[in-house]
Amino acid sequence: MLKELLKPEIQELINEHNWIDLKDVLASWPAPEIVDLFLDVEKQYRVLIFRALPRELSAEVFSYLDFDQQESFLYDLTDSETRQLLADLPPDDRTDLLEELPAKVTRKLLNLLAPDDLKEARKLLGYPEESIGRQMTPEYLAVRSNWTIKEALDHIRKFGRNTETFNRLYVTDKAGKLLDDILLRNLILAEEDEVISNLMDFNAISLSAFDDQERAVEIMEKYDMTALPVVDSQGILVGIVTFDDIMDIQKEEATEDIHKISAINPVDQPYMSATIWKLWAKRVPWLIALLFANFLTAGAISHYSDVLLQVVVLASFQPLLIGTAGNSGTQSATLIIRSIAVDGLNFTNWFKVLRKEVVVGLLLGLALGAISFLRGMLEGSGLNYKLAAVVSISMVIMVLWANIVGSLLPLALSKFKFDPAVISSPFMATFIDFTGILIYFNIAILIYQL
Repeated sequence: MLKELLKPEIQELINEHNWIDLKDVLASWPAPEIVDLFLDVEKQYRVLIFRALPRELSAEVFSYLDFDQQESFLYDLTDSETRQLLADLPPDDRTDLLEELPAKVTRKLLNLLAPDDLKEARKLLGYPEESIGRQMTPEYLAVRSNWTIKEALDHIRKFGRNTETFNRLYVTDKAGKLLDDILLRNLILAEEDEVISNLMDFNAISLSAFDDQERAVEIMEKYDMTALPVVDSQGILVGIVTFDDIMDIQKEEATEDIHKISAINPVDQPYMSATIWKLWAKRVPWLIALLFANFLTAGAISHYSDVLLQVVVLASFQPLLIGTAGNSGTQSATLIIRSIAVDGLNFTNWFKVLRKEVVVGLLLGLALGAISFLRGMLEGSGLNYKLAAVVSISMVIMVLWANIVGSLLPLALSKFKFDPAVISSPFMATFIDFTGILIYFNIAILIYQL
């Protein structure tokens, strides 16, 4: 990598205070490479490197840093440098930074902004958390339907440098209401005297500024677009959401779901920068809840202690049965949760899901039950038919039950607007443990006639 090859030379330029040559060298580097160098040098040199960067490049480098790195670095800048940095940041990145900082720091930074930037920041911060409005940028190109192609191209040349992307141009009326979007290439290939309205098909895909940010991910994936227009409640175009913003959203949502599936309150910062107390606080509530849930399983086992005293060998097959059933339930839950997130599966499909999982659960249960039957037969000195029957029948019923619970519970949660990821692996396993014990010992009572 560049930083490994040129780090000694960069260090030498800094030691010599040769800022002109340093600026010339770094100006040709891609932003991610500068970030790697930035994080690799000693802290006292980071501000010097940052000051040597061209304005636009310095803002881009800052955008690549994690939030904790951004917050820490801001304390090393002067008010003048901070004001310039905030002005150069894309509005959506600036909003992300301001909403994560402590309120006192946010107020200080807002006071450093120019009037136009301050108005823009307050507008974006006024939208609900995790809404599209927080993620959008108001830097876009819009044209009028009655303009000619020549007028539109002149407009692009005049204002295009300040926009984040203009692969698509947005057509609005005099009030700013979104009418359509058109590809730039269609504009370029048209005759100069042709009117914009002749290129319109009135088929624009848009988002509401109040939509949840996950909807932007779904729509962008569905229509394979790199940018989406954002409108307010009156249909007025207020901004766009771009592909890089969506990638950040996907990363955040995936991390949040993984944490929830593992029964952890989402940790909103990198592991290495999180304090011990924060990690403890994020994990202990769920572990306490799971501990109390496991009391139910312990109580169920205690309730059937007389059965265990009469058929002691039943105890050795408990872990096998409840572990296998828990794994099967977790598999079903994972498939359904992912399908809800990616394929738009919802509660209206519950019967189809149930029918499919019943068949799959029976097939899985029969396969695992057959193996369990053989294992039960070999327990002890002779052939143990009763134990084999108990274990195999319990396996079939428990796996079937686990599949049903694992598939329908996430759908039910999504129906009532809860995050299905909270049906995590530990909670699913604990619930299956408890109900599995009831199934196992009641089948044992029937077959052994206890």
